[in-house]
Amino acid sequence: MKQLFLFTVLLVSAAVFAQIKGKVTDKSGQPIPYTTVIIENTYNGTSANDNGLFELIVKEKGKYTLIFQSLGYKTKKITAQIEQFPHTVNVSLEDENYTLSEIVIKPNKEDPAYAIIRSAIKNRKVNSYKTDKFEADFYSRGIFRAKNIPKKFMGVEIGDFDGALDSTGTGILYLSETVSKIAFEKPNKIKEEIIASKVSGNDNGFSFNTAQGTNYDFYANYVDLGINMVSPIADNALTYYKYKLEGVSYDDHNQLINKIKVIPRRDKEPVFEGYLYIVEDSWAIYAVDLNSKGYRMQQPILEDITYTQSFNYNPSTKIWAKNQQTIDFKASIFGMGFTGKFTHVFSNYVFRDQFEKKTFTNEIAKIVKDANKKDTLFWNESRPVPLTDEEIGDYKKKDSIQTIRKSQVYLDSLDAKGNKFKIQKLLTGYTYKDTYHKWSFSYKGVLDLTSLGFNTVQGWNLDSGFSFLKRNEDNGKYTSINSTFNYGFAEDRLRINGSAYHRFNTTNYAAISASGGSSINQFNPSNPITNLVNSVSTLFFKDNYAKYYNREYAKIGYSQNVLNGVFVNGSLEYSARKPLFNNTDYVLIKNDKDYTSNHPLLPFDNSVPAIEKHNLMKANIGTRIRFGNKYITRPDGKINIPNNDYPTLSFGYEKGFAANKDIYNYDFVTGQMDFDKTLGNKGDFAIRLKGGKFFNADNISLVDYKHFNGNQTHIGTTDKYLNVFNMLPYYTNSTNDAFIETHMEHNDKGFIMNKIPLLNKLQWNLVVGFHQLNVPDLKPYQEFTVGFDNVGFGKFRLFRIDYVRSYQNGFQTDGIVFGMKFLNIIN
Repeated sequence: MKQLFLFTVLLVSAAVFAQIKGKVTDKSGQPIPYTTVIIENTYNGTSANDNGLFELIVKEKGKYTLIFQSLGYKTKKITAQIEQFPHTVNVSLEDENYTLSEIVIKPNKEDPAYAIIRSAIKNRKVNSYKTDKFEADFYSRGIFRAKNIPKKFMGVEIGDFDGALDSTGTGILYLSETVSKIAFEKPNKIKEEIIASKVSGNDNGFSFNTAQGTNYDFYANYVDLGINMVSPIADNALTYYKYKLEGVSYDDHNQLINKIKVIPRRDKEPVFEGYLYIVEDSWAIYAVDLNSKGYRMQQPILEDITYTQSFNYNPSTKIWAKNQQTIDFKASIFGMGFTGKFTHVFSNYVFRDQFEKKTFTNEIAKIVKDANKKDTLFWNESRPVPLTDEEIGDYKKKDSIQTIRKSQVYLDSLDAKGNKFKIQKLLTGYTYKDTYHKWSFSYKGVLDLTSLGFNTVQGWNLDSGFSFLKRNEDNGKYTSINSTFNYGFAEDRLRINGSAYHRFNTTNYAAISASGGSSINQFNPSNPITNLVNSVSTLFFKDNYAKYYNREYAKIGYSQNVLNGVFVNGSLEYSARKPLFNNTDYVLIKNDKDYTSNHPLLPFDNSVPAIEKHNLMKANIGTRIRFGNKYITRPDGKINIPNNDYPTLSFGYEKGFAANKDIYNYDFVTGQMDFDKTLGNKGDFAIRLKGGKFFNADNISLVDYKHFNGNQTHIGTTDKYLNVFNMLPYYTNSTNDAFIETHMEHNDKGFIMNKIPLLNKLQWNLVVGFHQLNVPDLKPYQEFTVGFDNVGFGKFRLFRIDYVRSYQNGFQTDGIVFGMKFLNIIN
């Protein structure tokens, strides 16, 4: 029986490892990385790795003609008679001789490259159409390396990333592979079935480098890299690029290949540089070897990124199809360096005239069950690009480390060290972890300086509290329980509140929440002025813009996705509201100005309460609709991917009832539309429309009015100003009737600024905006803005500057708003 079993294993292994393998070198014996290896007249191919090693999977023995193709080298054909597997074919490629001997370039005449590029542009759509619908096998590998990572950064322990880094802070942070089958239709319809997914050091993880983000199509006008980069054969390419014909050569089908150098006309624009290889007569792309810089993509941390693509010609279909793509990048910040490479191999194409109607749905990818549990035999059969010694070593090292570090013995010993209690942690905070069972308990301490703030009601105030977290990565369950103790020194008052949240899964993201206690709240629940900004404004300039009331409450809520792209939520709350008054006139920098009162509408009267003491019940129900919402299905849940081709709509209904006085009861309906659109390479346009209407609300509390996000601090804290009026006083237009808000903004992403000499060196973006608020009995409030985004220095561009003019029944005011986008992260 044992002999029979062994024979069966050997027989299966022989079929599994049906490979043609070998090494590709140059004439001096040096490996040629990423050489394309194709079986002639097919789309069955692979790629060599960094060391020139390749493995080509074939199913049957017989006679095969292999084509070896690499930029800078002559294409070579080798015929092999395969009698047994594995079959070794080592090949040496000769340097390609690109010559201009057949072409006469006259002085002061246009370089012949321009005629070739014009032909490529003219035939761009025809060539793109040939490959606009296909099915294929897809393989992806991603590797991300780090160098000079310190053990501590800004006082925070970084660690060795689970053994990834050596003593010098160098090593592989991430290595993963994906094997899938894809169906694709231009421009962006995709269906992917992920058969296998492997992440080094994480046998429960799924690779993120799927086919979804690999469609870098240079036949399109723009290549989406977060910002739309202009293709060298776009319709308007000649206004962005210069070209030079560097030579011609012939491929294995005796087709003439033009090697064209691509040169940016203006360095700061979203452009590439490098080489484009164009086939004579058909004007199809033969290969791409293009580079761009991080500052051109408005990603300053990214130093440069290189795209290479190679295309294979099949005489039977007369189609040039992309068989290999690599993306190399280099980045750095604070002396830390990062490099990465993504390799994509497309093979076994089947081109379609059309797909069945239900081929493409909102499910763009599905990861099959146990995709991350494939064994070594599967990967050796399915991996078209051999692993390098470095990658093999990383898998072995991290998999062995993972076995140790996932064990309960190891995790308990690690926790025992971190869970040691010291007396000073009563002040600074303490966390107890049970990593194996995936829960933790934390105490913030009584000196949580991150919560320190100042306002005129509480004076200096500070938070402490407790929290409990538990998660289950297999089914997406997540539970958190929090309590907060807030003490105001001038008010001499302690407020305590708590909350609990439980998410049931990551499929429909059903979640229930409960909270209650005592809290101090701004009248505008959106908190238009943050704790930090209000503290600085109050202490340094005596501008105490934030206004507060006391709230004692109990609240429960529930939310979930009920349909694809449709999210609903509801809540029920009881609250008792009380007025608050200023309790301090403390200031760091003295001046003659007095603090305003805590009454939003009577700033100079400290005796009148902003509200009367009262209580009521409040019920809310809301929905958010994302049209065309895409998603990825995983064994452990669902990942939603919003479709930016459509607007997002939101609707809400709120009812105040069971108040201690009927005058506080009301009904309120709201609606909102959000839409962002990238306009080619001309920037991003965004619009937000909001509206609402109160019913039976003539005498409701100021707490329940609709308040608008004004800004009197001249400090902006968000990337976009689509939810704020930057010169509007916080409560002057509050309403208990009806309202319409309009916010529009266009960021040129450098389209204009990059063309202005000298100014283009700043790498700023021009931003223009319009904001309008309509409420009954008042003239419309309007703001017109013009400013610059992407402001900063070097790799740090976290600022924005806007000039704002406001009008309401005539000119109101103007001023400069300084955008500090990093404050949004802090808060």
